[in-house]
Amino acid sequence: MTATDRSLELITTAAQAAADKLAHDVIAYDVSDVLSITDAFLLASAPNDRQVKAIVDEIEERLQKELGAKPVRREGDRESRWILLDYVDIVVHVQHSEERVFYALERLWKDCPELELPADAKATRGKAEEHAKAQAAEADQEPGGEW
Repeated sequence: MTATDRSLELITTAAQAAADKLAHDVIAYDVSDVLSITDAFLLASAPNDRQVKAIVDEIEERLQKELGAKPVRREGDRESRWILLDYVDIVVHVQHSEERVFYALERLWKDCPELELPADAKATRGKAEEHAKAQAAEADQEPGGEW
């Protein structure tokens, strides 16, 4: 079994929305062969809680406006460290960069086929690492280290 056309349409739209809000490392997996509850997972991350929330809000708005899709469940809003949107056909995970590294969902789903995403979403790969290096370099540049 493979992801349905509807699932692919949802994933593509959600991935583009995430990329438009500057998400990091957007990737999608076809999990339909190993899970009966959904067809696909979309993973994205951001370096701060506010951006995680902005990405989720954009995905929700875009899927509602363009495809008439509403999540049946939304979890993780309180702290905005890991927000999950369940659309039944797909599940979207938007995580703070630290949670993304800690939980390493890619490692869990690496045996599942990766889904094709829009060019903008593909261009987000490696952004978390770039951001972390830039933050480290900036911290090294600060006089006296701490304030």
